Amino acid sequence: MITDVPGVLVGHHERVGDGWATGTTVVLVPEGAVGAVDQRGGAPGTRETNLLEPENLVQRVNAVCLSGGSAYGLAAADGVMRWLAERNLGFPVGTQPHEVVPIVPAAVLFDLPRSEWGNRPDASFGYAACDAASSGSVPQGTVGAGAGAAVGSLKGGIGTASEVVGEYTVGALAAVNAAGEAVDLTTGRAYAADHGDFGVTWPSRPADLPSRRTDLNTTIGVVAVDAALSKAEARRIAVAAQDGLARAVRPAHSMFDGDTVFALATGARELPEASGPFGAAARPAALDTLCAAAARVFARAMVHGLLAATTAGGVPAYRDVWPEAFGQPPG
Repeated sequence: MITDVPGVLVGHHERVGDGWATGTTVVLVPEGAVGAVDQRGGAPGTRETNLLEPENLVQRVNAVCLSGGSAYGLAAADGVMRWLAERNLGFPVGTQPHEVVPIVPAAVLFDLPRSEWGNRPDASFGYAACDAASSGSVPQGTVGAGAGAAVGSLKGGIGTASEVVGEYTVGALAAVNAAGEAVDLTTGRAYAADHGDFGVTWPSRPADLPSRRTDLNTTIGVVAVDAALSKAEARRIAVAAQDGLARAVRPAHSMFDGDTVFALATGARELPEASGPFGAAARPAALDTLCAAAARVFARAMVHGLLAATTAGGVPAYRDVWPEAFGQPPG
């Protein structure tokens, strides 16, 4: 889980039922982390992403807000800012402890058809997600920003994964909401099935479900690492995570997706520096290893989000279409 990276907390808030299927997920780094972002596809919905460019002033962020609700859902970040400001967490702009501006980049996904019109996250969702944040086990599936998510013909959701690479820990959290399919519908096998042991027996029969029109979508997420990275190096982590996204859905990064992945580097462990006549590549080689891990964990997180999702907003879940994958009889 992404919370396996020390210093990273995750909280969800969602409403499902009674005309609602949407929510917000917050990844908190109370001690701050170097932030970066990579955005692909033709339909992004984002906030405070320009400040993450390496040449700009602010180096560290306090949280990343992921939300449903399309562009309306960007309002959830206001609640995250208020929660942080109440705790004097942010970029100092004055002499007093409370004179801070919390740095909260945000991205949204399109889930409006899963709720009645007007039911979408606002600032209260972001604040409640912060209140719920912890460093423990992260609920997955139809929670937080994944409450109204859909991936191709199936219900999407929140997924998370991590791995240890040498002395570093790399974790990912994804809100899976793509125009493309995450599953080969002729067999029921996830496209990224080879990226881990997911505790299921992949079926071998075609799906029995109607095709679903997917005009607007967007997968959003965060990769975190406990390495000390510059903003430019952190961006390489985000770029690599997008490769993991592309392994998990087909097609990826379409004109109807605004796929956005943030990277957070907490700085707990230094990368090796160049040493000796042949050591000039030591640091980039270590970074490359972390990038490869970022792609793997993001792909795994997306599969976890698919498998953990439950039917909501009129979109069938994988576990309902292929119950035999979970040891249940078909039909």
